Amino acid sequence: MVARVSVIPIRWLLLLGLLTPAAATAQTDASLPAEVTQALKREGVTPKGVSVYVHEIGQAKPLLAVAADAPRNPASTIKLLTTLAALEELGPAYRWKTEVYAVGPVRNGRLEGDLYIKGYGDPFLVIEHFWRLLRALRLQGIESIAGDLVLDQSHFVHEPGDPAEFDGRPERAYNVLPSALLVNFQAVNFRFLPDATAGQVRVVAEPHPANLVIENQLRLTNEPCRGWNRHVSYRLARDNGTERAVFSGRYEAACGANELFRVVNDSTRYVHGVFTALWRELGGRFEGRVREAAVPENARLLHTHESPPLADVVRSVNKFSNNVMARQLLLTLAAEKRGAPGTSEKGVETVRAWLKRHGLEFSELVLDNGAGLSREGRISARHLGEVLLAGYASPYMPEFLSSLPVAAVDGTLRGRLGALEGQAHLKTGLLNNVRGLAGVMRDRQGRSAVVVILHNHSQADGPAGRAVQEAVLEWVYNRQ
Repeated sequence: MVARVSVIPIRWLLLLGLLTPAAATAQTDASLPAEVTQALKREGVTPKGVSVYVHEIGQAKPLLAVAADAPRNPASTIKLLTTLAALEELGPAYRWKTEVYAVGPVRNGRLEGDLYIKGYGDPFLVIEHFWRLLRALRLQGIESIAGDLVLDQSHFVHEPGDPAEFDGRPERAYNVLPSALLVNFQAVNFRFLPDATAGQVRVVAEPHPANLVIENQLRLTNEPCRGWNRHVSYRLARDNGTERAVFSGRYEAACGANELFRVVNDSTRYVHGVFTALWRELGGRFEGRVREAAVPENARLLHTHESPPLADVVRSVNKFSNNVMARQLLLTLAAEKRGAPGTSEKGVETVRAWLKRHGLEFSELVLDNGAGLSREGRISARHLGEVLLAGYASPYMPEFLSSLPVAAVDGTLRGRLGALEGQAHLKTGLLNNVRGLAGVMRDRQGRSAVVVILHNHSQADGPAGRAVQEAVLEWVYNRQ
């Protein structure tokens, strides 16, 4: 299932006019366009920390290169590199598998012994897909499971990591750590459903793990809605193997229905709780525990679930900037190209090898986890632009570009950049003091250009950073 595409050397891109001959050497930086300088002045921000690279497709030299060789933190725009390398190394039709095994026999609907689930890093094993996996077992006549649920996560190395390390918010879904068996991004969607007639707000969970209890102390009020979660308090308590999600405060009925995604337990306990709940919903019986172990050699395969194709998965990664999915991609590259178990180090080596085959040498590159959720990640605007140019020349260019958010239409750009609606496919990036934007856009005359804006500044993540981006895009769109 692993596909390899023909590598387009950098010298070919030069001949095709898709890359500047000076890409490997520093150029004298141009000045920012007047419109961008004015935007900086209006926002009270200096040009320090701003890198811009604009290169019209088919031209030999960039239109604009300002501080383009300075290493910057790219935030989530680095996902462009991870996803393009994955598309070319694995192929857009690549699919992940999740396997279910047993050793004991099935007698009268009862599995004698443990049930094993082995994951291979599927980034999109969402609740609907996991339900289908379990339903396939029920259709085989398995009703009750006498033993335990055993998870085989050996395809990826359990690398040291703390979900609270990045920003102290381990309950946030964007901080979930990768794992070979990642179910539903390890998140619970709490939905708040106000019922004015009953005078209460219901809180329901999807999925609702069997080891999770919801304690709803919310009061429904008739006050105007000024932000549905301003007066809602959430805390997670753990007691005797059960998690309690406690909601307190007040909820304004005028806010309508809303939802909150949170991580309530670690990967193993989460899978156990979701498995138990879904199995019971399907009419099955299971009271066993959970543990991690390798599938025994004498186990027999009961069922194999396949993920959507990589091309679809990459759309989810880039459209919605899903961090854990990007990290799963990097580890999958590692396992497929360097051998299991996958590690971040092997993944970075694989991406660097892909760059080298394309004639791209990025000495400043710090890829880290491949997702951009990092304080240490680094790349220059010029080199990120070269990644986009390579993507434009790739056989999988349609799959790659269609994975990016469309200005004002979808993903992380939905409702933003209305003046450019449909004219730009751009990946966003945002961290504290970091804002990035990179992709391909058309101007008024129908010419396409690669655009990269990397901004590292104390005001970059606020309105000032957004104003700078919009000024650059406006300049590109309206140029003569």
